[in-house]
Amino acid sequence: MLTHPTTTDKLQDLVRQQAQLIEQQSAQIALLQEQLSWLKKQLFGAKSERIVADLGQQSLPFTEIEVVTPPTETVEQISYERRKAIKNKGTDTIAYPDDLPIERKLLDLPDEQKVCPATGEPLVKIGEEVTRKLARKAEQFFIIEYVRPKYASRKAPDQGVVTAALPDTIIDRCPADESLLASVVIAKFCDHLPLYRQVQMLRRSGIHISRQTLSKWVLSLGTGLEPLYEAMKARVLQSGVIFVDESPISLQGQKKGPCKKAYMWIYAGGGGGDPPYRFFEFCISRSHAHVEQTLKDYQGVLHSDKYAAYEKLAKREDIQWCPCMAHVRRKFVEAEGSEPELRRQILQKIRYLFLFERVAWARSPEERLQIRKDKEKPILDSLTRLIKERLHQGGLLPKAKLTQALHYYLGLAPYFENYLINPDARLDNNVAERAIRPLTIGRNYPRTIIMQGLSSFPHECLIH
Repeated sequence: MLTHPTTTDKLQDLVRQQAQLIEQQSAQIALLQEQLSWLKKQLFGAKSERIVADLGQQSLPFTEIEVVTPPTETVEQISYERRKAIKNKGTDTIAYPDDLPIERKLLDLPDEQKVCPATGEPLVKIGEEVTRKLARKAEQFFIIEYVRPKYASRKAPDQGVVTAALPDTIIDRCPADESLLASVVIAKFCDHLPLYRQVQMLRRSGIHISRQTLSKWVLSLGTGLEPLYEAMKARVLQSGVIFVDESPISLQGQKKGPCKKAYMWIYAGGGGGDPPYRFFEFCISRSHAHVEQTLKDYQGVLHSDKYAAYEKLAKREDIQWCPCMAHVRRKFVEAEGSEPELRRQILQKIRYLFLFERVAWARSPEERLQIRKDKEKPILDSLTRLIKERLHQGGLLPKAKLTQALHYYLGLAPYFENYLINPDARLDNNVAERAIRPLTIGRNYPRTIIMQGLSSFPHECLIH
């Protein structure tokens, strides 16, 4: 015998469905509110990741770190009167090297004004009023003319003519001196001036060089500097501590059409907390194979973000991966609007880590390791426990930025121990990010152009 659902059962089912719908919509509203808050901050708020929190009630325990305090001095109060100079608020201060050449210009009074109008006696020079202004002369071009006397034997003319050899040049039979070549490369890669703009600038000085000629010089310079590039690359990969990052770059082929997305990789190393060497590698994709090929023989500390290619390299026994804590901080900064108290505690602990690192890098390597062991490791452990406990409680929206930030940190937590035991390792990957930042400045000018094929492009256009 079939039983039909009663009106009460139907109403209960309807209530359950409505409750589920309300729960789903509430979660969706919370997610949208979080995204709206983040978008408003991107449009109208400060872009800095600096944490402006009320940390006055808690202070860092620097009790075991020696702080040098200046000796107290007895201050004697002396009263006097002086004329206060009027500040010119409209004048901007500038700074320049002390060894700049000075071009002195004397502005003297006419002889008829060097007489006292009251007594008629000649005025006496009692000093000088000196006003300094920073000036600049227009760029000057000049010709280097190499004069090589020719010698020959009168009695044996068949011996030929003898002259001194020309100085070695990076480009054979090039009509441009290395000083001009260097200015072209610096303007293109450091100041992001495209070659066609440099052609226009040269024309204002009466110098006519085609863009094709400048392009040929840049390619030839890349070939000539390849040994230096390989030497720097070898030194970076042998340093034992490197910083790696990648950035998208627009790629335009010989044919007209939309630009494609390629990638520029930066490798920084050479020793120390701020290594002196960097080399770039251009790749047409973000494939793991590129960085794996470059670091196939590398052994040591690797700083990077959480790109999957670096996570794969972290599984090698000869690599100690140090992920970037600055990326973790950025994730929690972007998670604005979700559980502010939890977010404040996490960001506060991360801030403490960076403050201790600032102190540690001002000390010797041995003291640095001791500060990390005594001060930073407990903070790191408490941060991990706090995040694990929150994830264990549940109730988080899967797509919320806070949830993503918590899982992002937890996936990197085991690897943050690596920087604690290596004095040359860092808590962040800012060295590589600062090195690759200039690429973003030049993204708006005409794109990278392949002139002789992809295989020759990296060494001919990117060695600088």
